[in-house]
Amino acid sequence: MKCIRTDRELECPRVDAGLRARGVELITLPEGISEDQLAAEVAGVELLLMCYTPITARIIEAATRLRGIVKYGVGIDAINIEAAARRQIPVVNIPLYAEETVAEGAFALMIALAKKLGPLHCEMKASGWAWPTPQWLGNDLAGKTLGLIGMGRIGRSLARMAGAGFRMRVLGFDPFVSRESMAGVGVEKCDHLKDVLSTSDFVSVHAVLNQTTRHMIGRAELDQMKSSAILINVARGALVDETALVNALLSGRIAGAGLDVFSQEPLSLTSHPLSPLFGLPNVILTPHLTFYTHEAMDRLEQETLDRCDEILEGRPVLVKSHDPRLRSQLHGVVFE
Repeated sequence: MKCIRTDRELECPRVDAGLRARGVELITLPEGISEDQLAAEVAGVELLLMCYTPITARIIEAATRLRGIVKYGVGIDAINIEAAARRQIPVVNIPLYAEETVAEGAFALMIALAKKLGPLHCEMKASGWAWPTPQWLGNDLAGKTLGLIGMGRIGRSLARMAGAGFRMRVLGFDPFVSRESMAGVGVEKCDHLKDVLSTSDFVSVHAVLNQTTRHMIGRAELDQMKSSAILINVARGALVDETALVNALLSGRIAGAGLDVFSQEPLSLTSHPLSPLFGLPNVILTPHLTFYTHEAMDRLEQETLDRCDEILEGRPVLVKSHDPRLRSQLHGVVFE
């Protein structure tokens, strides 16, 4: 069997070694490969692993022997699932490997911004010390309100950390999660997004990206936030209108932001729509790596190999995600 794994910059040595040990001819391709190049490479491929590279309808049609697509990660926006379904090719992701890990990453950004750890660190490196002058005054988390946009697994994990761990009040907005379910994890359900935005001291975005949620945090929503509030996004960059966010931060409309995800990746110090944020002391940018820990990568690689084994052996592929796009599949899958 021939297999391609795209996005080889994200090293997965256990996956690569495991597939080769199973007798698979594995080809790894770089992130950023063109559609033309990938369409040529997938001819004869039976198994396709991807993380970030778009898997378009053209790619799927060119892979005439393809038996399965494995997203070694969570988000499936880059895969044309309808094109795969037309050819009865199962698509699966790895949704559970980093739910606690990413929640910890969101909480780390929140703490760092509240305590002004970024500018304090820079001041210590530059001057060796910082005296308790007003510019360094931070904020407690205890007693503050955290608003969660999206109450999936990561949102629920963050709710537990904030509520039980830091005695924060936690609000949640998610049309698909009931009031009773939120109450069970210590979250007060808000029926309207504006109620979360106008009340919260910290807003953390954890929604799934689709056509209805793209730019769900735009200029109007940013205007509804407190001027003292901080926005955290470790979910998907396009959930936020980034142009509106840059303007809100540069104008002081909101107090800060912690971002791990971006519509256009990678970032650069210049010539990028978000380049102005690099100079702001109230912004922390991380390179889409809140998932990247030893423990999470171990889980990711093992689950990826489990799904590959199912495809290699001709068994139904286990879908653990509750994303309706994956749950709508009719062929070659079984649901947890």
